[in-house]
Amino acid sequence: GCLLALDALLKQRIPARILDVGCGTGVLAIAAARAAGRSALASDIDPEAVRVTVDNARLNGTGPRIRAITAPGLKDPRIANSAPYDLIFANILARPLVALAQGLAQALAPGGRLILSGLTRDQSRWILATYRNRGLVPVQKIGLGNWMTLVLTWPQK
Repeated sequence: GCLLALDALLKQRIPARILDVGCGTGVLAIAAARAAGRSALASDIDPEAVRVTVDNARLNGTGPRIRAITAPGLKDPRIANSAPYDLIFANILARPLVALAQGLAQALAPGGRLILSGLTRDQSRWILATYRNRGLVPVQKIGLGNWMTLVLTWPQK
C-alpha cells in the first residue's frame, strides 16, 4: 500500500524532504530515495532495524542517500531539525500511530503527504478520525485484503 501511494505521489511531484518513521528494514525510505532521487531520513526504535536499513541501503545503491538513526518516535533533534517533511511514511501499528499523530502532523510540510500503514480496515476509521482531529484530510485510501494505507495532507487554503 505504501509503495502504491508513493507511486501515485511521484506522478504528481517529487518530494524534497523524506522521513520514514519506524523504518524496519528501510524498504520505504530506500524506494522513495531511489524513485525521487533524493535523500531520506529513516528512524526506528530498534537499533537492529537501523543497522539492517543501513545495510539494505548500501546493497540497493542508496547508501549515501539514506540516513538511518535510532530514535523513539519523533523525539530526536535530528528528526526535528530536518522538518518539515514533504513525505512521511509511518508503517507501524495503530496505537503508535495514534500516539504520534500530533508530532507527525506538525512535521508535515504544507502540501506534503503523510502515508500511514500497518492498519487493518477496522483500525483505519479510528486512525483517520485521529488525524482529522489534527487538521489533516485524506487524499487516498488503499485497501489490500484486510490491510489499509491512508494518505493524508493539509487542506488547501
